[in-house]
Amino acid sequence: MELIHALLLALQPAHLLTLLLGVGGGLVLGAMPGVSPTLAVALLVPFTFRLPADTSLILMGAVYSASIAGGAISAILLNVPGAPANIATTFDGYPMARSGRATEALQTAFVSSLFGGVVGILVLIFLAPLLAPFALRFGPGEMFWVAVLGITVMASLGSGSLLKGLFAGALGVWLSTIGISPATGDYRFVFFDALEGGIHIVVALIGLFAMPQVLTLFASPEAHYSPAASANDKSSLLGVVRRYFSERLAIGVGALVGVFIGIIPGAGGQIASILGYDQVRKLSRNNDSFGQGDARGVIASETANSAMVGPSIIPMLTLGLPGSPTCAVMLGGLLIHGIFPGPQIFTTSGDVLWIFLATLLIGQFAIFGLGLWLARGGQALARVPNEYLATGILVLSVIGTYSLQNNVADVWIMASLGLIAFFGGQAGFPAAPMALGVILGPIAENNFQMGRTIARAGEGSLQYFTSGTINRVLIAIGLLSLAYGLLASYRASQRQAISSRQATA
Repeated sequence: MELIHALLLALQPAHLLTLLLGVGGGLVLGAMPGVSPTLAVALLVPFTFRLPADTSLILMGAVYSASIAGGAISAILLNVPGAPANIATTFDGYPMARSGRATEALQTAFVSSLFGGVVGILVLIFLAPLLAPFALRFGPGEMFWVAVLGITVMASLGSGSLLKGLFAGALGVWLSTIGISPATGDYRFVFFDALEGGIHIVVALIGLFAMPQVLTLFASPEAHYSPAASANDKSSLLGVVRRYFSERLAIGVGALVGVFIGIIPGAGGQIASILGYDQVRKLSRNNDSFGQGDARGVIASETANSAMVGPSIIPMLTLGLPGSPTCAVMLGGLLIHGIFPGPQIFTTSGDVLWIFLATLLIGQFAIFGLGLWLARGGQALARVPNEYLATGILVLSVIGTYSLQNNVADVWIMASLGLIAFFGGQAGFPAAPMALGVILGPIAENNFQMGRTIARAGEGSLQYFTSGTINRVLIAIGLLSLAYGLLASYRASQRQAISSRQATA
């Protein structure tokens, strides 16, 4: 009954207008390189101080959900993820766009966001009290293995070369260690003053994805998209919806991974989308087309990162433990308005929270409608000359990088990483594993150090990190992931050898 009453209240004009403003702003900010969901919500929080609590929560929730969905626009059209959660969307979304299937890719992304978002919000509404205790079982040891599991995925992101994928990932992990050690406070690999604060994740993402794209566009005389193929891009939304629901494996695995990762405090959408994509690719038949424009890759990534949003709010509301970096910012917004997380939150602040949850549910449909409308303008990119498109991406990248910390050094770091990614890509070293290493390296290191500290007072490090059902399951999955990467690399080399022999015969 509370949900039905809250839905009726959420449909009031004031709440709907607030929701639409948040969704529209979130989609636009999410599509801009350098504006992560965390930054988007953080920019919003100061403006909510004088607003009613329900209005503030509606705005923050709408921007959070919409910015993740909006990141798919730039990921598909420009090969530049709008947020870390959209990295995996570039793997197949951009090849789809390059082959003249941009409309299909964008429609697939927003259908996936709608379904994944609705699933995640329903889990939040109906299962929050049941899942909150499960989140408490994830201590530093479990979080360390979650990060390691994500890092093992790097082995299968190397475009057929296991060693190159692992090397790129290891380089990313090394880059994440630059700066001050969280354990000792010592400086590590600080070759000049600009590196004292380390490398910001968003700076690394812009450098690794946007800058190589800028250099490629400046160097390529051909059109960004195939003109002939773009002219035939007449994808039907109804056809995309039918195709989406026919891919039950991609939907189910993506949603389950998103919900599972969302519940874990501090994990975030970047892990959900990467793991969702990787698991769907491994479990699918005829998976050779992944990375070459397979819609299942977009379905897996966008379903997972959207399904993560609702569950990530569960530990924030019921335990005061943010399930993602963005939820940490939202937690501050809750406290500002006198809403204190805990098991009794639905009793003490139920009227505000039910309206918040109802508008989150309605917001998924608003994201779908407004997202498709905004994405139509992206089709004009097929007619933009490469030099103008590259200039636009470069300007947005520099502005986005500088605005993070108002630091010119970040711009130089971004440009340097871009050159490394560009020339590394020419040699077959992919940027995605490097980006994943930068993102997951600090998570693994910080939780490993906390786990060691806890273990010193107890059973010892080895037993602490290997005891417990969750630890053992995560270790087993990680080993299987590595084994799959080795097998896939071996099969790819065998196929290449056979093709070479047939070509010379």
